[in-house]
Amino acid sequence: MLRLEPRPAPSRAWTWASPLLALAITVVIGVILFSVMGKDPVRGLQVFFWEPIKSAYALGELGVKATPLLLIALGLAVCFRSNVWNIGAEGQFVIGAIAAGGVALLAGKDTGRWIVFAVLLAGVLGGMLWAGITAFLRDKFNAGEILVSLMLVYVAIQVLFYLVYGPWKDPAGYNFPQTRTFDAVTRIPRLMQGSRVNIGALIALASAALLWVYLFRTRSGFAQQVGGLAPAAARYAGFSSRRALWTALLISGGTAGLAGALEVAGPIGQLTPYVPAGYGFAAIIVAFVGRLHPLGMVLAAILMSMFYIGGELAQSRLGLPKSLTGVFQGLLLFTLLACDTLVNYRIHWGKR
Repeated sequence: MLRLEPRPAPSRAWTWASPLLALAITVVIGVILFSVMGKDPVRGLQVFFWEPIKSAYALGELGVKATPLLLIALGLAVCFRSNVWNIGAEGQFVIGAIAAGGVALLAGKDTGRWIVFAVLLAGVLGGMLWAGITAFLRDKFNAGEILVSLMLVYVAIQVLFYLVYGPWKDPAGYNFPQTRTFDAVTRIPRLMQGSRVNIGALIALASAALLWVYLFRTRSGFAQQVGGLAPAAARYAGFSSRRALWTALLISGGTAGLAGALEVAGPIGQLTPYVPAGYGFAAIIVAFVGRLHPLGMVLAAILMSMFYIGGELAQSRLGLPKSLTGVFQGLLLFTLLACDTLVNYRIHWGKR
């Protein structure tokens, strides 16, 4: 008989091997899907895993996609380690983009490059403000942060729609729902010529390093994690659960808002109804695939951005629906949840 036996302690080896096994199973299921849809499985895997890395330009596009995913996931990791379930990072991303876009639209002919810092700061503050609403309602009224943060996503999107269809609509934009293109002085500097990747990629990597220091080398980071793992022990040690709540949500909102600012002042260059790209939800998968560890999330963000680019290429080159990106993301999440069983249980073959 095949049965699961509890392990005396969680397996450290399977903690990191589980995501690799989940990825392998996802690839196998992907091969089956390509075959069922009448497509060459080898060509399908090539589109998802080779095309995004085969050239310098492709690597640049990989960086463009990975930057917001990594930034948002880093903030979510603080929340999840603190047992605060922020599911509304997408809304914080959108509000951060709106705030950054509002500052960018103020630029004139005499504006200096300093405005780039103001644009990024506005994005951070916008995301923190939006996450602060969730923190306030949880703190004062004990409202569930899952529901509140999720519902605020749709409010943020409606605010964006109101602005691009209304007061911020470009009068010279042929009636398209978009703002005017931001002035060059407000745009995020690029890392190299001929590529869209910008300094946001460096900011994201630096943020990952800072998060590692915060979580594993500071008392505040230790308090955040103790509060998530053992609330009673945290109270006994004198750690404030209220402070942990506000800290987690403000950090998460700030990183999501920064990602939104980098997106609209970088690759997009204006506000449009298509700013909400699902990064806030995909970053949840990035956080868990990366084991809520900064290094793991860097690798997971690269993998998830490959899925994004692969889905776009599969649509244009193989005639497959773009929703295939979401299918692969969902497969990876569900296979990871299944494989995580091996962290706490071992498979045993034997007689009843």
